[in-house]
Amino acid sequence: MMVPPDIEAFEERAAIAEFDGGLTRAEAEDVAAQDQGFISAQYYWQWLADYVVNKGYPR
Repeated sequence: MMVPPDIEAFEERAAIAEFDGGLTRAEAEDVAAQDQGFISAQYYWQWLADYVVNKGYPR
C-alpha cells in the first residue's frame, strides 16, 4: 500500500534547508520533495493535488 507524502516533514525539511542551508524557498522545497522520493517540489505538489481531487492515490 502506498502512503501519502508527509506534509509536516516536507515543510520542516524545506524550512531547515532554506534558513540553515541558505537555499531559496524553491530550492529548499525541491530538497524536501527529493527526501520523500519525488524529483522536484512541482511533482510533489502535483501528486498531492491529484490525491485530493481523485480522493485516492494517483495512478
